[in-house]
Amino acid sequence: MIMIKNCLFAMALLSLALAGGCAKGGNGVPPPPPTIEVTITSPKNVNSGAIYPTQSLTLQAKVTNTTTTAVTWSLSGPGTLTPVTPPTTPATATYVAPATAGSQATITATLTADTTLKGSLTLTIVDITTEVAPLTLSVGKGLTQQFTAVAIPDDAPQTFTWSCTAGGVPCTSFSPAPNVPSPGLASYTAKDNCSGSCVQISALSTLDPSGCSKNCTIAKFPLVASRVSGTYAFRFSGYDSSNHATAVVGTFTVASNGAITGVEDEMTSSGPAQYSITAGSYNPITAADPNSNNAGTLTLTTGAFPDKFQVVLDGAGDIEMIESDGQGSGSGIAQKSSNSNLFTGNQTYAFGFTGVDAGGNRVGYVGVLPMNGSGMVVAGQMDVNDNGNDTNICGAGPCSVAGTYSADPCNCGLWHMTLNAGSALLMNFDFFISSGQANKANPLTFYAISTDPVATYPAVSGTMVLQDSSLTYDNSHFKGTSVSALTGANAANANVSLTLGTTDGNGKFSGQFDQNNAGVIVSVPSSLTAASFSYTYAASGTNGRYTFQMLGNPDVTPVVAPLPFVLYASGANRGFLLDQSSPSVMTGTMNPQGKSGGGFAGSELPGTFAAATTASGSSAVSPIAANLLLTFPGGGVFNVSGTQYPGSQTVTGTLDLNSPLGSVGAFKIALTAPSAQNYVIYVLDTSGCTGQSPVCAVQSFLMMDVDKTNPNASVIFAQE
Repeated sequence: MIMIKNCLFAMALLSLALAGGCAKGGNGVPPPPPTIEVTITSPKNVNSGAIYPTQSLTLQAKVTNTTTTAVTWSLSGPGTLTPVTPPTTPATATYVAPATAGSQATITATLTADTTLKGSLTLTIVDITTEVAPLTLSVGKGLTQQFTAVAIPDDAPQTFTWSCTAGGVPCTSFSPAPNVPSPGLASYTAKDNCSGSCVQISALSTLDPSGCSKNCTIAKFPLVASRVSGTYAFRFSGYDSSNHATAVVGTFTVASNGAITGVEDEMTSSGPAQYSITAGSYNPITAADPNSNNAGTLTLTTGAFPDKFQVVLDGAGDIEMIESDGQGSGSGIAQKSSNSNLFTGNQTYAFGFTGVDAGGNRVGYVGVLPMNGSGMVVAGQMDVNDNGNDTNICGAGPCSVAGTYSADPCNCGLWHMTLNAGSALLMNFDFFISSGQANKANPLTFYAISTDPVATYPAVSGTMVLQDSSLTYDNSHFKGTSVSALTGANAANANVSLTLGTTDGNGKFSGQFDQNNAGVIVSVPSSLTAASFSYTYAASGTNGRYTFQMLGNPDVTPVVAPLPFVLYASGANRGFLLDQSSPSVMTGTMNPQGKSGGGFAGSELPGTFAAATTASGSSAVSPIAANLLLTFPGGGVFNVSGTQYPGSQTVTGTLDLNSPLGSVGAFKIALTAPSAQNYVIYVLDTSGCTGQSPVCAVQSFLMMDVDKTNPNASVIFAQE
């Protein structure tokens, strides 16, 4: 009896085990439940929260973890839904949005074999908004300005009806004709007579019945006698006709009658000199050219070279310039000068200077200069790289800096500065007040140049930027996404790079970069499966000095180690960079990327951009200036056009937002004219959102040649 009971007990245990096994998979884990996911398959990459009126979508019901996949479709909300009958595998349907915005629609797919199993997708119908660029600028009388338009969401038809009024009446010369559906490009010639910001240009989506009172931005601008007027500070660097390095900084004023006067400091192989600018002129290119409002020639009469420049102007009136007198090559920028009264009290300036020593070798300085408002530089600091040696000028860095500064008694906007750095004797500089304000959002900027003979100290020039005094310069306060542009030399060739990097506030610096080192291209990551760089940074003291790891190549075996850099910060994710040890002497700037946090939509990029070479790492570099026009026909691929100087060469090409880099603000651009060239573009800055636009517009970017056939590439800065 006992044996029978034991046997029955064992059989009961066995049956329980078998029953449990029937409810689980072979490994004892319950199988995943069936699911239905509804997605948009066409158009690709559509935002379900931004569906435009009348938009047509193809939907797919993805059924998983069951062998039966047939579904029935249903719609809650406005619009029309057309199921595919019989259901395909996978099951699809077509949805067409209603003609008006401001509502939501939910599409549901229900499994035919089990009506309790459902999947749904909610769509939000939004108005089509339009953006016109440039929004604000001035147009010279008789000159022509091009405008671009973009419809948002990006999937909306990129066709518009344009409108142009001057003083409330239709413009005299505007194309395309009003009320004619046209693509996103228009041209205005200033033949009207009105005052103030009296010209208004708008572009309305052909699907939008509500008009511009609600859903579009309107460009508003004045007509002026000349776009170049007022007082400017400028800087220029390059090479003379004998391939010797040269640099110029100065100031000039353009009077209402067009007369130009000013003063400049120049550094050449013969030593420093100061010249009066006794005359000059600005002449736009031919009025018939569609870029005539954005380009021209600037002459500064000094009795020395360089004295003639091909220039392009951005929307704010900044002047990007390349030498065009046939006596050398180089590039620079001129900006409207700020009031000298802003330079007062205790202010600390971060700086970056580049030049050559007595042997013609490349030199870089970076540092900070605390100015006490009473003519004294107190407790400053700087680091130097002279042809790979960091001890040639002031001893091992960082060197202590002290000195004095004073205003020139004769030339407004010119200041003189004397510095003692470490073991160095007194070094002399001049600087000119450029643009900006006494705040962190738009910091005051100076252009500086050494005034010592090159046999005494290297001939250097560069920029000083007001440091944000509200920031604590430690690791935790240096956090965010930035773009760094570096220029150096590799023997007789150039070495340039662009880096998109993020500091995490804990000493980690990671991201991607492109480098063209004398025609050798390094891209990190090199593919979608390769690793982005993951390096370090660290605060060194509390005055804004940081050490960074940059460049190298983690994607090869053996790994190429990164270079050590020093950065002196002027603000959060902003400052001047110098490589600490290589003979390339890579120098440049780091700047915060802007407000988009690394994500960019197609509607942000259309516009007119003034572009020019930032600096030349070699005398073999051919500086360029250009007006680039980016238009958006849709589909994530932009048309690139414009004019490149010297030579007024036509520019054509495409920019692909769908490239692997596109989602993080770095893009690929392929030009077909004036020659076949490949570039990368790193978005630098964005403007604030306007109107009801859900995105912000790109204001500036950096681009770099990544063709292996070009050993003398340069970094090009473009500003809307």
